[in-house]
Amino acid sequence: MPIAQPNRFAFGSFSSSSSSSTERETLKNMAALTTLTPCQATSHFNIRISHYYNQKQNQNQNVYINQTKSIHKAKSSLLSFAFSSLSAKSTSVIPATHFSTSGSSSSWLQDNTMNLDASSSGSGLREGPIYSVFPAKPAEVSSVQDLYEFICSGPLMDKVGLTAEKVAESIDKWLFYGSKLCRLFQLNELYLTVPEKARFYHYYIPVFLWCEDQISEHRSKFKDGEEIPPLVIGFSAPQGCGKTTLVFALDYLFRITNRKSATLSIDDFYLTAEGQAKLREENPGNALLELRGNAGSHDLPFSVETLTALTKLTKEGMRMKLPRYDKSAYRGKGDRADPSVWPEVEGPLTVILYEGWMLGFKSLPAEVVKAVDPQLETVNKNLEAYYDAWDKFIKAWIVIKIQDPSCVYRWRLQAEVAMREAGKPGMSDEEVEDFVSRYLPAYKAYLPTLYSEGPNGSDPNHLLVIEIDEGRNPILFE
Repeated sequence: MPIAQPNRFAFGSFSSSSSSSTERETLKNMAALTTLTPCQATSHFNIRISHYYNQKQNQNQNVYINQTKSIHKAKSSLLSFAFSSLSAKSTSVIPATHFSTSGSSSSWLQDNTMNLDASSSGSGLREGPIYSVFPAKPAEVSSVQDLYEFICSGPLMDKVGLTAEKVAESIDKWLFYGSKLCRLFQLNELYLTVPEKARFYHYYIPVFLWCEDQISEHRSKFKDGEEIPPLVIGFSAPQGCGKTTLVFALDYLFRITNRKSATLSIDDFYLTAEGQAKLREENPGNALLELRGNAGSHDLPFSVETLTALTKLTKEGMRMKLPRYDKSAYRGKGDRADPSVWPEVEGPLTVILYEGWMLGFKSLPAEVVKAVDPQLETVNKNLEAYYDAWDKFIKAWIVIKIQDPSCVYRWRLQAEVAMREAGKPGMSDEEVEDFVSRYLPAYKAYLPTLYSEGPNGSDPNHLLVIEIDEGRNPILFE
């Protein structure tokens, strides 16, 4: 459907009395362009960007920029109108995804992106307020050319197999994905802060494109007519670093591109409250097993049963419910949520996004873990069973690497402060310190091996390692 009413544009200095012939021609072209669909319009931008890239390669950049100065301004206005209209008219529903009902995760947009609402459909989650940890200084997206150059400056370009040429050829997809993510996170796409702009175009969209490549390669291994199991992509990342929000964004992008996806967290496989009580009794005095979290506090048979069934969801009409865990139950000690609130997914699934803070951890020699913390010895023995229960299902891995495990405390504290300010129950600063202290021994023992050797059973050809800074933004590293 065409997008009409070019008179809704605010052209500023493009007045009819003072416009040069070039500017008047630009206005004429722009008025014609407003009858294009968003896809047609972005295809036009794609041609311009490709032409720009070729000119730059031929060292004629200055000439080209001078010749197209006015059209860049026009394109920017058209872009804002086209996609704001697209968002306003869209009837797509934000997909149900996995978020803890207690809001335990901390990320760029704190884990208050979704709130529990028993009356809503799917997983019982609805859109809620956003909490950004970044300043609100505007960084206006002034033109498609500027955005193209910003994308090409991203730290993940080489790691995900992108080149400037590939970006130029697919700029319409970048514009579409960026516009949709702005809608998802309730942001103005023309006035993104620098961190917000980087989060979408340097992080979420490049990772999504990498996942698409992994899915294509996975599906190419099957013959026509064969049932294709969904690809399980594992996300191993410390608490609070933004993995849940990343998975949330990826799940949304898969849904709006008509791929069926499912999200799971290792949290969903915690023992029931009764099982946790039994674990405490069997390990008196071991602070690492007193509460949920470390290896030994998960229902491994249940996780095998769930993952096996989910990978068999290959046909239309096949359905199953995904387990969820309620971290707020029993005054924060937690319990498995009632099955009546579990979200339902329908086949055929294309991808399963499985995230957790200890996915891919490998059991180490006893003397190594005892040197970190004697209490870790039992946890280390428990970890031996986790490959068959979790890791063997995962065929592609994303590891989010942090520079210092102490960041986990600061990130977790940010999440709890945001929750308290929003009037939701949250841990005190002292409780946060105690909570995180139960995970730090495992981080200190297992992260070095995870970073140097990759996750347990992983293939280097299907592994993406993303190092982030304290602001949870990807950085370049050797």
